[in-house]
Amino acid sequence: MCGRYTIGVPLEELMLRYHIDVTGIRFFAPRYNVAPGQLVPAVLHDGSRYRLGELRWGLIPEWAEDEKIAYRTLNARAETIADKPAFRGPFRRKRCVLPADSFYEWKATGRSKQPMRLMLKSGELFGMAGLYDTWVSPDGTKVSTCTVITTTPNELVADIHDRMPVILRPEDEALWLDRSVSAPGELSGLLRPYPAAEMKAYPVSARVGNARHDDPACAEEIRLLL
Repeated sequence: MCGRYTIGVPLEELMLRYHIDVTGIRFFAPRYNVAPGQLVPAVLHDGSRYRLGELRWGLIPEWAEDEKIAYRTLNARAETIADKPAFRGPFRRKRCVLPADSFYEWKATGRSKQPMRLMLKSGELFGMAGLYDTWVSPDGTKVSTCTVITTTPNELVADIHDRMPVILRPEDEALWLDRSVSAPGELSGLLRPYPAAEMKAYPVSARVGNARHDDPACAEEIRLLL
């Protein structure tokens, strides 16, 4: 599962990374504890260019009767994404990239769990593969939501958790966002574990478990007591 991540860069860096000139995001600040249910920056392709906007984390399919399903659709498993009713439509036509610079997972240590921060050794931004959909509430309000796709863990993550988000290679993002591509066979090969040799992990404070904490201290490495 991927239930927390960070995106500690200014909006200008996001726009430069994805060659975006105009964005619908008016106010954005670096974030160190992105949590489910929050609005998150997302990149998609409108058929002619990349766009950067905000989606609410927790996918609500367009056919859903209410919003409650969002609590069960924070993540989509790569192995079943083409078959699950909530995801198979968006997988073919509504794919997005969710920019991040790290994600958190909790490692079991005896009777407790230690939060760990996982990131690229380079510290660079990366794009998590995501899906989005738009749901219309009974009062006519349009709600645009998303989910993070997960896959089996690489060797580094496997010591911490049994799932990890799909991190796309920069050269694969264009294919993932290409709306003219809809065949699962052309896309499934992108949903693989990111190489462990290019990643690192370290322990962080338990305060990251509370979504009200969102500051650089959430991402700082701590020293574990032996």
